[in-house]
Amino acid sequence: MSNEMLGTVAHIKETKTPAPTIKSFHHIAYRCRDAEETRKFYVDLLGLKPAAALAFDRDPGGSDRPFMHLFFEMGDGNFIAFFDEPTSASDDVFRMKDGIADYHFAFEVETKDEQDAFIQRLKEAKVPVFGPINHHFCHSIYFFDPNGLACEITLKDEKHDEIMAEEGSRSNAAMKAWSEKTRAIKEAKLKFFKAAD
Repeated sequence: MSNEMLGTVAHIKETKTPAPTIKSFHHIAYRCRDAEETRKFYVDLLGLKPAAALAFDRDPGGSDRPFMHLFFEMGDGNFIAFFDEPTSASDDVFRMKDGIADYHFAFEVETKDEQDAFIQRLKEAKVPVFGPINHHFCHSIYFFDPNGLACEITLKDEKHDEIMAEEGSRSNAAMKAWSEKTRAIKEAKLKFFKAAD
């Protein structure tokens, strides 16, 4: 797949239509190496509700590419989803992801007891887990699923909302300072910056 369809902010000043409010995620989707293995991890181990397992012979573009799209429901009614697409599967795709260099996702629990129960449950299932790490607005534990995805279970601290509001008020200045600090590194490494100039 080429990068022709990548979104851009180059013409953002030309937009006239106000952005509607995005309510929440409906789902976030990732690849999985095996639908049943992934179901066992997210349903049997983490306790999510199986919501859908949809099998297709063709991809949305009409290509002959069979895949299954899985959905698992969280307590708030939103979903984490997976694609089991065997024709392009390789061990490279399912290596352990670096939570910063690649990506990760964070589930949220309400209480310390619930987070502690997940630590115990993961250990009982022989899933390596570390933390909780104090991020000063939340405490998080970390582990990997069978697909190499970095997973987090986080618990908001008492002052979470206050801290996030304060950080939010400084975010534009922080991003501007970060951009100035890192621009030369990015210009040396990324074609995007060369094309924008």
